[in-house]
Amino acid sequence: NYLKAENKYLDTITNRLKPFQENLYTEMKSRIKEKDESVPYFKNGFFYYTRMEEGKEYGIFCRKKGNLQAKEEVLLDMNHMAEGHPYYAATGFDISPNNNQMVYGQDLVSRRQYAVYVKDLVTGKTTLEVKGETDGNPVWSGDNKTFYYVHNNPETLLTEKIIRHKVGTPGTADKIVYTEKDPSNYISVSRSKSDQYIFITSQATMSSEIRFIGTASPEAEFKVFQPRIKNVLYNVEQLNNKFVIVTNLDALNFRLMETDPDKTTRENWKEVIAHRPDVLIESVEPYKNFLVITERKNGLVQFRVRDLSNNKDTYMPFEEPTYMTSVGTNPDFNSETLRFNYTSMTTPSSVYDYNLRNGSKKLMKQQ
Repeated sequence: NYLKAENKYLDTITNRLKPFQENLYTEMKSRIKEKDESVPYFKNGFFYYTRMEEGKEYGIFCRKKGNLQAKEEVLLDMNHMAEGHPYYAATGFDISPNNNQMVYGQDLVSRRQYAVYVKDLVTGKTTLEVKGETDGNPVWSGDNKTFYYVHNNPETLLTEKIIRHKVGTPGTADKIVYTEKDPSNYISVSRSKSDQYIFITSQATMSSEIRFIGTASPEAEFKVFQPRIKNVLYNVEQLNNKFVIVTNLDALNFRLMETDPDKTTRENWKEVIAHRPDVLIESVEPYKNFLVITERKNGLVQFRVRDLSNNKDTYMPFEEPTYMTSVGTNPDFNSETLRFNYTSMTTPSSVYDYNLRNGSKKLMKQQ
């Protein structure tokens, strides 16, 4: 009631500005390209993209099988789903390994407490699987029946538990697979780019801890990769028959290490790229035949490309003296293309594809 009273007071005081507000809104809207489409990305036999239609408020999530000339399949029309709701948000679209189901989160309140739905992409039927209090980013296991989700505290909204759910079963049958006891840590669940592992990540500002299982064994008990250590951060990616680790263990600017899947604690880690006082290692993007390391030097991000056949490194060239860039959406482990975002004071926001094999670069979209 207090908020409603404040809003009513605001409307009264600013009523004379209504024409000005409308003019501003109209001008800003005229500068936005209403009919638009994201650059399609390829995953497990399908191209996925989101498009906007003129005059509509929400995106339409679609896919095409095999190639971009194939017939469009609309997976989620959020304009239709938002009808009758003052607020609508859908997020976390994850497609099952057999391509026949999609799990996603939906929020009708704007509290970032998402209910979880599963849509059968063969029949079109949608079912409510988890009533709410999730972070909206569920993750499939490998059996096409089970997914994991993060449960939020209903009052504080802090991420508290990772829960396993089997499609079609009641919530009472759900299994808590991890509970975070430290309120300063945020937790998340994800699947490796190779689709072979499920990771649970618990991270605070200056420490992290990861657990993992194989996607083929959804009911297995999660194994701790390396128990948390004060002031030590680490992140893990699978790279063929190894795990690669980006960590600040004895390395202020982080270093790259690797280990075997059955020997994951720190005494087994082997150094791949040493710590350097003038270069920060930010992250890695694994591929079957390449590894892309995101580094920052002199304030600028650079992409270091390692060919796994000979372990030779090259750096992607950037022509401009200053710019901003980041790794884009690259879900296909078998690809040999790095999609990245780029902009500068003279170049509009752009999406490029960089061929890791021959070094060619192709502009895919520019604002």
